[in-house]
Amino acid sequence: MSQSPLIAELIESFKCLPGVGPKSAARMTYQLLERNREGALQLAHKLLEAMDSISHCQQCRTFTENKLCQICANSKRNHQQLCIVETPSDVQAIEQTAGYSGIYFVLMGHLSPLDGIGPEDIGLKELAILLEKINPDEIILALSATIEGDATCHYIAQMTNNSQAKITRIAQGVPMGGELEQVDGNTLALSMSSRREY
Repeated sequence: MSQSPLIAELIESFKCLPGVGPKSAARMTYQLLERNREGALQLAHKLLEAMDSISHCQQCRTFTENKLCQICANSKRNHQQLCIVETPSDVQAIEQTAGYSGIYFVLMGHLSPLDGIGPEDIGLKELAILLEKINPDEIILALSATIEGDATCHYIAQMTNNSQAKITRIAQGVPMGGELEQVDGNTLALSMSSRREY
């Protein structure tokens, strides 16, 4: 059976989403066409609106429709505490804990020389300008526990060497509710070395 070229193009378009292969893309396409055309139209409208209106916060580089995001514009936040993360979704994850009241800087990635990603590609020049502007008391490195994340943390720590700010890194280790026998050796070793007084 031949397929409509437009349907084929729609299926192909869905495949740009992470984790969506040909079967999932086809399932979503037919679901919207058969059962939820109104939802599909709303999705299309919101996607178009978001692509036209959303850019980067001029201070922290997260996504926003305004010059400053709600966090940077909030005078009640602690602007002397700066948390550096890799992605806007990391900001959302930390915000959901409701345990942090400072501001952020979003790198939009991490250093990865093998992939050709250097300091200029992740906004470290903008970070240096922000640090000079706000002169924070504490810089929190909340980056992935990967080789690239470690390298990026090391680079930022070197970069901020002359700063008076306290530089900390979020603890890595055993997740809440995790059983020790299920945790890999590297994570467990890191948990042991990052232990604190009880």
